[in-house]
Amino acid sequence: MARVWIEDRATQKDYVAAMEKWRAAKKAGSKRAEPGRWRVRWYDPDGNPRARTFGKLPPAEKHQQDTLNRLDQGTYRDAKQGKQAMSEVAEEWFTSLRRPGERTKGDYRELLDLYVIPKWGTWQVGAIRWEDVSKWLTALCEQPGRRGRKLSPARIAKIHQVVFGGVMKHAVRTGRIAVSPAKDHELPLIDDDGEDVHVYLSHEQVANLAEAAGEYRLLILVKAYTGIRWGELTALKVSRVDALKRRLRIAQAYSRIKGKGLVLGAVKNHERRSVPILASLVEELAELVKDRPGSALVFPAADGEPMKYTSFRDGVFDPAVKAAGLDVEVEQELGVKITPHKLRHTAASLAIAAGADVKVVQLMLGHKSAAMTLDVYGHLWPDRLDEVAGALDVGRISAVVARTALAA
Repeated sequence: MARVWIEDRATQKDYVAAMEKWRAAKKAGSKRAEPGRWRVRWYDPDGNPRARTFGKLPPAEKHQQDTLNRLDQGTYRDAKQGKQAMSEVAEEWFTSLRRPGERTKGDYRELLDLYVIPKWGTWQVGAIRWEDVSKWLTALCEQPGRRGRKLSPARIAKIHQVVFGGVMKHAVRTGRIAVSPAKDHELPLIDDDGEDVHVYLSHEQVANLAEAAGEYRLLILVKAYTGIRWGELTALKVSRVDALKRRLRIAQAYSRIKGKGLVLGAVKNHERRSVPILASLVEELAELVKDRPGSALVFPAADGEPMKYTSFRDGVFDPAVKAAGLDVEVEQELGVKITPHKLRHTAASLAIAAGADVKVVQLMLGHKSAAMTLDVYGHLWPDRLDEVAGALDVGRISAVVARTALAA
């Protein structure tokens, strides 16, 4: 017996009776739809009987073939399962999250509430099409964020791929839909930490910025030559400064969580690492932490508590940028603000210029993979094709000369 078949109901008693009622109602002025003559029947993967009725044969045949294909390919889903509101599936997905840290979950919650639920919450999860998502993404690229500026490519990617995509993937896994409508969309290019325009300062510009920062001079230099993130810098403890080995052990980071303030947790990607300190800075850093307990912060605020980003930027960093002349020299020229995070890009560019390979830069910055490092900073490595070809040529010529000498 076929797994999916079509019944012609023309001679069935229930159909004949239904048609008689329909004709009588039509004469009385009713606009009720005509009863369907063609019924597609099948058994779902769990062995349950299913059926759908059509008024004409061609659409019934199409549904028969589509259902058969889905059963054969293992992508069959009961249409009723896809009728659940997207908001309900989203809450189920969010509750199921186990791996993300507290800050990350807080970020996901915010993106759900600000961008995903307002758009898709009332939709049936099975009714969301790829085209609908594509139009939404286009709108997101033009939508202003909370500060009035357009959402960054990194933010859009997180909204679409991580949050919305996570909900859709959960819907697939739980059998509500067969294929995620979040897949295969083109997104704006981003960097590793979500800033879209890089600024690479020179050694001289870093020195000028550090001098302009006054008592925070060493902090600027450490940030610009190690590339550690702001949360990692402000969580750095005296016990994790190894002056003898010239290393900083990066093990924790502060994160700002909505409703909770600063929270100490694991570093991004859970990638603990050891970062080199310049020999020209290590003595100054050792002097700074001398006689402090190991549990003390290396760069605390005036009250001894973790330094707050906005306070540092408004009170120290931005004035230092202006005093160093970088607001004119760099910001006006590139049309982008220099931020503390831009010093991370500077550290990468200076390391690459000094000859660091991709693996060294990856370990230094704490990237999840060397591929990410190449995606973000690959353009900074020089084209060494001629150099490589020259080295190969030297090797070949040496081999030829040696062979000729032996033959003689």
